[in-house]
Amino acid sequence: MTISIPDEGWYVLADARLHVSTVEGLRGQPDRDGFVRADISIADGRVKAIALRGEKPLPPRAVDLKGRIVLPTFIDCHTHLDKGHIWPRMPNPDGSFMGALTAAGTDRMAFWTSADVKRRMEFGLRTAYAHGTRAIRTHLDSISPQDAISWDVFSELRNEWTGRIELQAASLVGIEALRDRAWAAALADRVARAGGIFGAVTYMIPDLAAELDRVFALASERGLDLDFHADETDDVAAVSLRMIAEAALRNRFQGKILVGHCCSLALQPDADVLHTLDRVAQAGLSVVSLPMCNLYLQDRRANATTPRWRGVTLAHEMKERGIPVSVASDNTRDPFYAYGDLDMLEVYRMATRIMHFDHPVGDWPRAVGATPAAAMGLAESATLAKGRPADLVVFRGRSWTELLSRPESDRIVIRDGAAIDATVPDYSELDDILTAER
Repeated sequence: MTISIPDEGWYVLADARLHVSTVEGLRGQPDRDGFVRADISIADGRVKAIALRGEKPLPPRAVDLKGRIVLPTFIDCHTHLDKGHIWPRMPNPDGSFMGALTAAGTDRMAFWTSADVKRRMEFGLRTAYAHGTRAIRTHLDSISPQDAISWDVFSELRNEWTGRIELQAASLVGIEALRDRAWAAALADRVARAGGIFGAVTYMIPDLAAELDRVFALASERGLDLDFHADETDDVAAVSLRMIAEAALRNRFQGKILVGHCCSLALQPDADVLHTLDRVAQAGLSVVSLPMCNLYLQDRRANATTPRWRGVTLAHEMKERGIPVSVASDNTRDPFYAYGDLDMLEVYRMATRIMHFDHPVGDWPRAVGATPAAAMGLAESATLAKGRPADLVVFRGRSWTELLSRPESDRIVIRDGAAIDATVPDYSELDDILTAER
């Protein structure tokens, strides 16, 4: 069935299937998947009303969806747009984490000019926009001299994409690099000038507690939120998530803190896990799991053995303690993840399979919408509600099993009430900068 969205004027998306966790102010008995059937009235680019469908006749100017699922546009709170799509010229030689670090670092030093970074970042933004994403946080490799290049590119792109994708950036450096106090302060100043988030990758270095205190001080002095990569390893001794939470409490930090990965937590003894989760909840941290990238990298061994764990963090246990948990894209076609397309439906599909976001579904759909929106401090929650912008994605699927079984490449993306051109850019557009023999 072909759906046609009016180009102008008011209209009604009639008989839409809405998940109760993604809608505000709608009362109705959901089906076993958590859906209710409703009509969404849209005018002047905003949602004017949401009403249960029932048995009433179709309203005037109705676009009859016949029970298709409609979701709010997506929020992707952990990406690496600056690394995106370098795989053709710098692949990971063995699929390992160290192989990824080495390959990405080599590519950065050889090729990451302003023009190169902007081309690839913009390609990623166009892709995400076509898939139905309205806000993205990207990490930016910020070791000198790359910081001077990539942060200026970010500022340009944020301005150019205003009204389409709300773009945030967080600095990405190994925490040991911040031992250079003058450079660390200069980086924090650069992040502050760009309106960014101060971030670091934590390792179990001997002075981690002291370095974390330094990170919190730099952020507090400038009014910056924090974003960490933590414990992206199978080493059970990696407990920097707990140490970040303790540092937040010790420093009485008032900003938002988002922590990504937290893989090792899934392998630690139960008593240690419970202790860490109690601290994380007390400190008010949010966590984002990156199911596709961590499935690719974690437990990969040189002797071709089959991986024995999934690489994801303890999302359900966190949620039970009130810790906000999101899922996100992470890397895209670079040495850390050879695949991906910044498609949050794919992320949610994979998360459902890998992390069991089903039986029951509960409110896990918020993990790609309202939850990361709150973690990013976005002005408007990524839920459907009267008066909010009509930013929606219309799918063919009428149930979770239909929606999550196919790519839904013909989805309809609606922004400010109008259907956009949802054609993803062709990979060939980057051929001139990604040829290895240069």
